[in-house]
Amino acid sequence: MRGFVSILLAAALAACSNIEEAAPRPKPSSSVPKPTFEIEVDPILRGTIASEAILLGFNDVVARGYGIVVGLKGTGSRTMPAEVRAFLLQELSRREISDTVKGMGVSPERFLNSDDIAAVVVEGVIPAGSTRDSKFDVRVIAVPGSGTTSLEGGRLWTAELRPGPLLAGSRQAAIVAEAKGPVLINPFMPGASSSLGDVDRLSGRVLNGGRVLKDLPLRLRLATPSHSRAGTIVSALNTRFPREPGQNDETARGKNGELIELTVPPSFEGKTNEFAQLVRHMSLDVQNPDALAMAVRRSLLANPGGASAAAWRWQAIGRKSTPHLHDLYTHPEDQPRMAALEAGAKLDDPLAVKPLLEMARKGKPTLRIAAIKLLGGMGTNPAIDVGLRPLVDDDDLDVRLIAYEMLRKRRDPSVETMAINNRFSLDLIRSTKPLIYAAQTGPPRLAVFGEDVRLRQPMLQRIWDGRLIVKFDPGDAKALVSYRPLGTERQRIEQTKPEVHEFIAFLARTPSPTIGSAGLDLSYGETLGVLYELAREQNLGSDFRGEQDRILAEIMRREEEAEVEERPDFPDETKAALPSPATAPRPTQPAPLDARPKAADTVPR
Repeated sequence: MRGFVSILLAAALAACSNIEEAAPRPKPSSSVPKPTFEIEVDPILRGTIASEAILLGFNDVVARGYGIVVGLKGTGSRTMPAEVRAFLLQELSRREISDTVKGMGVSPERFLNSDDIAAVVVEGVIPAGSTRDSKFDVRVIAVPGSGTTSLEGGRLWTAELRPGPLLAGSRQAAIVAEAKGPVLINPFMPGASSSLGDVDRLSGRVLNGGRVLKDLPLRLRLATPSHSRAGTIVSALNTRFPREPGQNDETARGKNGELIELTVPPSFEGKTNEFAQLVRHMSLDVQNPDALAMAVRRSLLANPGGASAAAWRWQAIGRKSTPHLHDLYTHPEDQPRMAALEAGAKLDDPLAVKPLLEMARKGKPTLRIAAIKLLGGMGTNPAIDVGLRPLVDDDDLDVRLIAYEMLRKRRDPSVETMAINNRFSLDLIRSTKPLIYAAQTGPPRLAVFGEDVRLRQPMLQRIWDGRLIVKFDPGDAKALVSYRPLGTERQRIEQTKPEVHEFIAFLARTPSPTIGSAGLDLSYGETLGVLYELAREQNLGSDFRGEQDRILAEIMRREEEAEVEERPDFPDETKAALPSPATAPRPTQPAPLDARPKAADTVPR
């Protein structure tokens, strides 16, 4: 019997040996996806899209080009560098300026030989992910080497803008935007005084003058290429951001197993950064939002340094995360409290209003500003409007201005808006503290705080070498204005009401004898110049403040960043340059106004 069992065992072993020889052990499949690069993220970002993919095209785009400012009344120059002249001649010929029907009936050479035009460099910052027809501010600088003495009163002809360094000829990148409009000379630069002649008149801005010509889409690139994983991400994104009216494509579209193209939904126009952050912080496991919100909460309390990421993660989860935020609204530590309040405000949680208003009234200066901005972005709520109104009389100027901006954004009746000659808007704010404020980014805008701000009496002031004289004698009901337009000899004499908002409207209004309205027909920039001069001599009856010059600071900051993505288009899909492991787009502060860019990358001023 034992022999028989031994024979059976030997046979079985031989059979197994034959099977192993016939069917060798399978080797690991070479088709298993391998990571093409590594992504390192904070623990609070694990399980999010940011842990599996990087965002391409998220850098703002610095776009530049050569242009022509017209209407300068002798302050321009026919002198300019030879390469710039050759480029502009080619552009003018292409636009058929000599054609009597399509153009002006003037040869390009004759047009450039006028001292009423100036060759300029045009540059602006296009926000990442901008959609077609988005607007942005641009800066114009007289071309170095020209004889231009001033750009004041000029208008930028349509100029084409391209990303990257300023080049001419065949080396240029593709056109991404264009810019045009009236040039604003900034009277608020540090130390500026137009009466002393030290305002930089060779540099100006065109507010809201840039227009994006094509969508600048964002793309996600997976660290580990996988069609199934890409499909999961696409599905999650399109569920979270469904197609909106006016949106031509789905929000997310898979190009292959490695790349996903994104379209910024219309509701995020002007808020590309917000959309990108929500995409990055989305979790791919959306089955249990309560558990996700609690996990984020635990991670934040263990590491308060992850406050910004926590706020975005809660927003990406949606309103189901708000019950887990309520007790954090009054947390003793600033970081967890602000993370919860930011998420609650963005998710329009009404329980966030009271603690935010308390912070806006009595918090630290930086937290006050943040709280006011968060309140301004929330939905209709009378408690918010009533709570913000007293802040326009705050002792802190920044608090006053941001409170006004938010009340204006919310269309609160305490801010009355008037359109002035289709050139700029004038806001009247109910306030007990007089102030005049000039916006210098975005659509041109002036604001008058106070209901009875008047020109000082008595007053006699000469402006622009006597071309404009303002006189307001004791006992007079109206101020007397004498004005001689540039290039003419005839002096006009008009009367205007002394209330500052009436005076501003008078400066910009086009006179109309048929309806009996008086005015000087000044541009927004000229109106600012007059107000600035009056304020310098304390004749305006109020303090006069201007918005910081953000365009130059933003351009300088972008030029100094180590990882600027010059982008005529996206890089090759298989050889795209990878960012550093810290792939998250991080908010950065604008450079100081007196910062200087690298000489090799900027235009001398």
